[in-house]
Order: sequence, then structure tokens, then C-alpha cells
Amino acid sequence: MTEQAAPYMSHPRILVHAVMPGKPGRPPFRIVEIDGQVVGEARAVTDVLEAAAAYGITVHDLDDPDQVRWVGGDKFTWAPH
Repeated sequence: MTEQAAPYMSHPRILVHAVMPGKPGRPPFRIVEIDGQVVGEARAVTDVLEAAAAYGITVHDLDDPDQVRWVGGDKFTWAPH
């Protein structure tokens, strides 16, 4: 057998890390990377879209793993477990 039975793993330009707990007076957040560089913190999905736009990236589908990779949750996960 010459084919590898490994699942396809995309490498999107945008990576949104798991939720980090906030500090007193500061809400939880997620670190956002674009092209492998940390570009900021997101406290809502709109922050991810704004970061992408600042780098010239138009996100058409936040659920498309070829565009955005969500670690530790999805676009609706904004509170620590």
C-alpha cells in the first residue's frame, strides 16, 4: 500500500488559541496568530475578524478549517472551561 491513511490537516493563516482566563477586571481572551505570528488578543469573534482584516485577510467562513483553526473550542467558545 503506497497511500498513507492520515487525515488531512489544513494550515490556515489564522490560528485562534484556547481561552485564557482573564484577571480581575479583565475578561477571558484568546491569543490570535496570523501567519505564525502573535497579532493580539480576541475577546469576541469580531476581534478575530478585525485582526484578519488588518492583515488583508477576508474571512468568508469562520467554520472553514482552511481559513481559521480554532484550538480548544470554536467561534462560540469565549469562556474558560
